[in-house]
Amino acid sequence: MLTYDETMILAIYNTGTRTGTKDALVEMRAYLESDETDLLELTDTAIRKLEAMSDEEYAALDLIPDFEEGEETDAG
Repeated sequence: MLTYDETMILAIYNTGTRTGTKDALVEMRAYLESDETDLLELTDTAIRKLEAMSDEEYAALDLIPDFEEGEETDAG
C-alpha cells in the first residue's frame, strides 16, 4: 500500500498516531515551495493514504527509517 518514500516520510513525521502524523505532514507541507513538486506530491499522496487507513492499520506499520535500504535502491 505504501511506497518506500511514503514509508520514510511517515517515519520522519511520525507522532505516534495516524491523525497526529497527518497533521504534522499538513503543517510541513505549508513550508514547501511551489517548485518542490516531488516532495509536494509525495506529501499529498502520504496524506491521502493516511486518511484512507484506519488507526489500527497505522499502528501496524513499521515506521522505523531504513536509510540504508533507500541508498541501496537508489544506487541499484
